[in-house]
Amino acid sequence: MAYLHVMREFAARLLARVPTVCGLCQDTACGGRLCAYCYHEVTRSMTSGRPRCGVCQLELDLHGCCPDCTGRTPAFDRVIAAFDYAAPGDLLIHRLKMQRQFTTAGMLAGLLADALRSSCPVVPDRMVLVPVPASRAALRRRGFNPAAEVCHRLARQLQRPCRPGLVLRMREGVKQAQLGRTARMDSIRSLYACPERIDGAHIAVVDDVLTTGSTLHGIAQACKAAGAATVWGLVLARTPYHAAGHSVLNAADPADQDHTL
Repeated sequence: MAYLHVMREFAARLLARVPTVCGLCQDTACGGRLCAYCYHEVTRSMTSGRPRCGVCQLELDLHGCCPDCTGRTPAFDRVIAAFDYAAPGDLLIHRLKMQRQFTTAGMLAGLLADALRSSCPVVPDRMVLVPVPASRAALRRRGFNPAAEVCHRLARQLQRPCRPGLVLRMREGVKQAQLGRTARMDSIRSLYACPERIDGAHIAVVDDVLTTGSTLHGIAQACKAAGAATVWGLVLARTPYHAAGHSVLNAADPADQDHTL
């Protein structure tokens, strides 16, 4: 096993040096990643030092209150997000979800892996990665589950197990993008279930965009009812409050129509 780990690390270092094209500006990059300039532009709001909620990673206002966690104790323990859901990072998610550019999934997973490696506190060593299950309607419309695509690639990069069937979606529910914050919480009750005991497990729920945290809250409840010790949310992007608070989130963008986290 130690030999395989060394070989994987060696192969990853080699691939990271292969010249490629930046997924945003088409300039020169390496290893399928963004160029240095675009990487900075996508992630700079997360590294700006502005205050954020220590649980859900929402950027806070001048009063320092989190509208998503105030008045509700989240069932999840913490969220790590690679960037805010705003230009230019939102274009990368759109290309994966709407244009089926699957090579983007690996690059996005790399952004999230970087955020994980620099997070404080660090994630538990034995964390199991679980993608948010897609609705049947979303699978029919899109043909794949974007969260699962990112989750599998992230698991390979982090060398952590991926369990796509650990959390099940029990019914279709309604499109979360059409609902306000309170309605989102009401619609998510009993939507997800964990069909097996996972006593003492550390679970990381992977998705593309976190809006109010309602889906992550529901999945965390199901996992902890099955014995999970901790549940983290690993998301590509965190929706800023000025958009997350609206009853319809970016309704003109079809990429957002099944955002549920």
